[in-house]
Amino acid sequence: MNSEKTFIALFAVLSVALLISGCTSPEVPGGNIQLKEPQRFASYNEMVKAFSESRNSGRSYGMDVMIKGGVPMMSQSASETADSGRGSTDYSTTNIQVEGVDEADIVKSDGRYIYNFSKNRLVITDAYPIDDSEIVSKTELKGIYPTEMFVEGDKLLLFGNYSREEVYFQGAMPYRPYYYGGNTIVQLYDVSDKADPKLEKEIEFDGRYLTSRLIGKNAYFVINSWPDYYPIMSEEGELIPQEENIIPRMVEDGVEKRIAVATDVLYIPPMPAESFVTIAALNLDSEELEKETVAGSAESVFASQENIYISGRAWLAPETPVLKEVERIIVGDVEKTIINKFALDKGEIKFVGQGNVPGHILNQFSMDEYNGNFRIATTLGEVWRGPEIGEQSKNNLYVLDEEMNTIGKLEDLAPGEKIYSARFMGAKAYMVTFKKVDPLFVIDVSDPTNPRVLGKLKIPGYSDYLHPIDETHIIGIGKDTIESGYGDFAWYQGMKMAIFDVSDVANPKEMHKIVIGDRGTDSYALHGHKAFLYDKEKQLLVLPITLAEIPEEQKKPLEDNMNSPSYGEPVFQGAFVYKVTLENGFEEKGRITHISEEEELKRGYYYGDEYSVKRSLYMENVLYTLSDKILKANDLTTLEHLKDFVFN
Repeated sequence: MNSEKTFIALFAVLSVALLISGCTSPEVPGGNIQLKEPQRFASYNEMVKAFSESRNSGRSYGMDVMIKGGVPMMSQSASETADSGRGSTDYSTTNIQVEGVDEADIVKSDGRYIYNFSKNRLVITDAYPIDDSEIVSKTELKGIYPTEMFVEGDKLLLFGNYSREEVYFQGAMPYRPYYYGGNTIVQLYDVSDKADPKLEKEIEFDGRYLTSRLIGKNAYFVINSWPDYYPIMSEEGELIPQEENIIPRMVEDGVEKRIAVATDVLYIPPMPAESFVTIAALNLDSEELEKETVAGSAESVFASQENIYISGRAWLAPETPVLKEVERIIVGDVEKTIINKFALDKGEIKFVGQGNVPGHILNQFSMDEYNGNFRIATTLGEVWRGPEIGEQSKNNLYVLDEEMNTIGKLEDLAPGEKIYSARFMGAKAYMVTFKKVDPLFVIDVSDPTNPRVLGKLKIPGYSDYLHPIDETHIIGIGKDTIESGYGDFAWYQGMKMAIFDVSDVANPKEMHKIVIGDRGTDSYALHGHKAFLYDKEKQLLVLPITLAEIPEEQKKPLEDNMNSPSYGEPVFQGAFVYKVTLENGFEEKGRITHISEEEELKRGYYYGDEYSVKRSLYMENVLYTLSDKILKANDLTTLEHLKDFVFN
């Protein structure tokens, strides 16, 4: 079926579906499927049928979640001091995407105390002032493997996972579930007595913790849960209606129940019913838990103070049943990102609407909300698919209104490349695509109906993460590259950092750049923004880096870049500390490592061990670096070593 016929069929079927559901048919630019009311399963049997159809279709789906965009807050001063006036008012916080929306991390600080994990222990250190600092408690978490946490006042909310052996039997033979999704635990502690944290509330989920956000006193978190397929499958492979098996369980304060009943589960076509996504809200004061469960799956999160968007990739084959049995939508077998919008109101979660756009997103920074509109940057297709195989990859930006209708689009940027990083900053958007060189696009989104490219810069290398210095300057961190002598690609080299000047939007410039190490150099900050510590006022940038170098005598020139460049050997792991100014760029002040000479001699050097620095933070004039084994304190100005807090 050609695209014109497909659209006509889609429009006709959609119109009928909307009439059946009692909705008026809105204008749907870009072919958006607009649902005004959330649909829930009418019965358990209907839910089983939806899961069976999705399973048998062989299609896959993934969701992403986003929180409202804005200029990030990295190092913000606290409005209140910590205990008894001893706490600092000048301390760094987690690098977040959106002001007023905190993100959970492996370490938190309130200006006096530092909270972190060491294996399966919660460690609290009285860190300020440094002269009186000490570890005040190490709380064993009893088989729990913590992943992230929030700290708000005297409350600490911990997210983790644990192992629970479970076996099904057929006769005398044990069987594991078809898909075993793991188990998540959420614990709320009272930490008013830092020496003796008290567990106040505990919630267990069958499923995997994905991510979370804290808005005021309300923590929102997302859990992926999978149905236990084996005990509900017949010999013919069909799902058998057994409600006690298909819906995963949760345990709240010792009371076991299912995460939802079938008729409470949202089913929002065209999302395939492959698993369950629970969006939960926990008030840290009242300890009340609210939640919505959706038939789908989730990959990452971006949320605002007002809204949370759950989006994800879907491939829909012709005549895929995505609505009720009497409703069919005929679409081409194309890659789509489905976006479901929920309003947040003091812990309540309410479905608002749904939209969809072509392609898939990279991460949470590919999405944003501005002046009531939702913006999203996508890549359609794969880089490896050249014209001889199929359609080239393309990069796009879409704007959706408050009702999730597409109102603006910019398509077909950098054919054959894919998005490596994106950042929305008010009326501007910045996008880095890459295959052989790094085009930085400056995009005007001030008119949501007509986004347009203002300028672009092509340079070697690429940026994995973009961080604003101010409205006209951006830091990019990623990898340096050299073009291959054969094939349409480039070899990545050492780690690259650059400062871009975008004051002249038509002619963005690379003001400064440095390349750190050789091929094999890496950083936690390239894979997660929370490892990135930047403070404009202090002119401070701290990154955990594994430095790999090739000895000079072993370096050989590439023969027309035909051969893969050699990897360097790791020679250092720790925090690189820079002074960053627009005048002079990146000036290295020094390096801090947690690995002693004795340990290097005993065990050799390797990346990712318990002495690898993962995070950095500061209080007043003290810089703290964190590994799984040590919290190290150094003078922020001179980098003189002050104290070690060892977690053994």
